[in-house]
Amino acid sequence: MASETTRNAHTDQLLTPENSALIIIDYQPIQVSSIRAMGRQELIFNITSVAKAALTYKLPIIHSTVNVQTGRNKPPIQELQDVIGHLPTYDRTSINSWEDVEFKQAVKALGRRKLIMTALWTEACLTFPALDAIQEGYDVYVPVDAVGGTSVAAHEAALRRIEQAGVKLISRVQMYCELQRDWSREATVPGFMGVFDSFDGFNPEKAAE
Repeated sequence: MASETTRNAHTDQLLTPENSALIIIDYQPIQVSSIRAMGRQELIFNITSVAKAALTYKLPIIHSTVNVQTGRNKPPIQELQDVIGHLPTYDRTSINSWEDVEFKQAVKALGRRKLIMTALWTEACLTFPALDAIQEGYDVYVPVDAVGGTSVAAHEAALRRIEQAGVKLISRVQMYCELQRDWSREATVPGFMGVFDSFDGFNPEKAAE
């Protein structure tokens, strides 16, 4: 029993640690408190889980906030800062982060064409940069359980809009599995085990012991 010859990690059609980057936009207290598409604790758990995966697989991370420097908004939620607080943030005033010069330059400087994009709200701060990135030739992937809208209807309509434009909808678990791909890559297996945790504290792997 053997895996096939390792694919080129840079040109693979699937997500790999070498061909993708994580974009995190506007997980700030006001935005989080306004989410109605899913439970807030589940959302917080899922976005922090996505961020942890990016660190496990050494994906570059671009983190953007809105209106912190103007004083109109607060910094990212503490749960996210606990995971990626050591990384710089790109603060902006534009609703569409793709219209912020520093943010867009940072994304382009990575040289990666596959962007795993997360943002609040789905209907605005996710939709707008996702559509613009697709237009400029990027492959955009959205973990649907790590993003949220101001209502279920708004969230689902936004997902339909970006999917019709070519965005690929995934989940946090699918992202973990796609990046791991092979259990023989033992260095990242310990980090992968976090996929079994859930926002309500249940870990089926531990429950089976």
